[in-house]
Amino acid sequence: MDKGVLTFFCGKMGAGKTTKSREISQERNAVLLSEDEWLSSLYPNRIKTLADYIEYSGLLKPQMKRLVQSILASGANVVMDFPANTIQQRDWFKAIFSEIQAQHELVYIDQPNEICLEQIAKRRIEQPERAATDTEEMFELVSKYFVAPTSDEGFNTTVISVNA
Repeated sequence: MDKGVLTFFCGKMGAGKTTKSREISQERNAVLLSEDEWLSSLYPNRIKTLADYIEYSGLLKPQMKRLVQSILASGANVVMDFPANTIQQRDWFKAIFSEIQAQHELVYIDQPNEICLEQIAKRRIEQPERAATDTEEMFELVSKYFVAPTSDEGFNTTVISVNA
C-alpha cells in the first residue's frame, strides 16, 4: 500500500499558515491536524507565554508523531498546521516522514512583516480568546527565532509569497 503525503508549513506568525492548511487539506482530502486546536483542547488557558507554548508543544509532539506516522502508513494524506519555523522544528517533521519513508511537502509562506501584523490584528478581533497572545510584541519575540528554509535542508518545498 502506498503511504500518504505529509504537508506542513513554514511562515512567520500571521503569514497565513492556518488558512492555507485548511485549503490544502480540503483540496487533497487529507486529515488536518492543528497544533492550536490540540493545545487549546488539552491545555485550556495554560498557554500565556512563549515558554508555556514551548513546554506544552513539547508534551504534545511525541504522541502526535506516532499518530501522524500511523495515518500516513494507512495511505491517507496528512496536513499539519504545526510550525516548521526553525531548523529544530523542521527536523521533527523530517523524522516523521523519513522514518516511515513517506513523501512530504513543506509549504513556505513568505510574507512581509506588515502583512503578518495586519493579519494578526484581524485575528485578534475574529478570535478574542487569542488577543492576549496574538500581539505585535509576541510577533517580534517569535520572529527572532524564525529561520527560512534553505535548499540544503533537503525538503520538497513550495514557496508562496506576496509577489507570487
